[in-house]
Amino acid sequence: MKNKFNRRKAFYIALATLVAIIIWIYADLTGNPDGTPRIVSKEFKDVPIEYVDENSTLAQRGLMLLEEGTDTTVDVKLQGTRWDLAKVDRDDLLIQADLSNITATGTQTVANKSSFRDRTLSQIVSYEDIRPYTATVNIGELYKKSVDVHYEIVGNVAAGYSGGELEISPAGFEIRGQKEILDQISYAKVTLDIGTDAMATVSRELSYQYYDENGQLVNSENVHSNVDAIQVTLPVNVTKEVDLVMNFKESPGASLSNVTYKITPAKITISGDAEQLRGVDSLVLADFNLVELNSAALYNYVIPVPEGCENLSGTSQATLQLSFKDMTEADITTSRIQYENLLTEGKYVDLLTLEVTVHIFGTSADVARVEPDDILVVADLTDFNNAAGSYTVPAKVLVDTTGDIGVSGNYQVRVDIREGSAPTEEKPAEEPLE
Repeated sequence: MKNKFNRRKAFYIALATLVAIIIWIYADLTGNPDGTPRIVSKEFKDVPIEYVDENSTLAQRGLMLLEEGTDTTVDVKLQGTRWDLAKVDRDDLLIQADLSNITATGTQTVANKSSFRDRTLSQIVSYEDIRPYTATVNIGELYKKSVDVHYEIVGNVAAGYSGGELEISPAGFEIRGQKEILDQISYAKVTLDIGTDAMATVSRELSYQYYDENGQLVNSENVHSNVDAIQVTLPVNVTKEVDLVMNFKESPGASLSNVTYKITPAKITISGDAEQLRGVDSLVLADFNLVELNSAALYNYVIPVPEGCENLSGTSQATLQLSFKDMTEADITTSRIQYENLLTEGKYVDLLTLEVTVHIFGTSADVARVEPDDILVVADLTDFNNAAGSYTVPAKVLVDTTGDIGVSGNYQVRVDIREGSAPTEEKPAEEPLE
């Protein structure tokens, strides 16, 4: 019974609180005698001032805003209903001071302009007060100076790798500020940490610091520049030995297994970007079709080093010396002649060419095994389906043998194409009966 009473009591307390909140909101929204919403104030302390045209118009006139003696914040008071003011926080407030009308050095005042970063807020709340209404600024003469960017590398590259020339962008830039401060600055410096055992190019966008001629850090609080960061890249190179190879194209009768060749030098040493050369173990000198090799030959090729890499071997050309181990040729005459690709019905083809001499090549043993019946000449009638009469047509040669045999030369067959069907062979006359 007691637990039931406690739960009921808690329910009534929650209900009373909810009713009080509803009454408070209603009173706030219709609190005036005429039923209009009640307007209250809300104050924000130390709202930062944003100065406009400091790095454009003011800098073009050789002037600069000095931090010492310049107002940096204001106190503001907003007005509106409690409900609407609850929607606004400090980050929504925008106080700006325009420096575009300043033309001389010294302490001056500029008006503070108020607005909201979210412009829809201006429809429900407004600025009641800004203190101070004007900002005091201290304007000094702008002094310019160019500084170079120095660097320091932390870490090491892996064994077998080497760091290339560091690339910095920009390598120097202009700084602005009071002369007595800028005179202390000798250079800007970045520090590149490449880690341990770096094996690839390292590229970073780094912040920088100012140093004097003795290498001591200079406070940069009142120094201005238009460079936010320095792009620094350290190429990490690898030195490796790679093979020089040829891309041989084989053909029937001209296989690589029947070739003796030598490339001089067989290897070279190159250096270049580690990532670019990753997986590169050989360089192809050129393509070579073995069917074009007739006898022992010597060829020279420029060694194709990958772009951006360096040939450390001191030679820019390679020599290819090659010949067939065993190569012979022969002319064989065959009477096996056919045609193909006659697709038009009602045509008759008479092969006028009865024999074709074919030039073959290959090893001595393979060529010696080729017989005339191993060679088939096939005339191609693809382009003659609508023709009639006698024509010389192209033909291909097929060699039906287990050996590695190549065929050289172009071949043609003479044919006679006529309308009708092939004549039937006449049967020999029967012997008269005795």
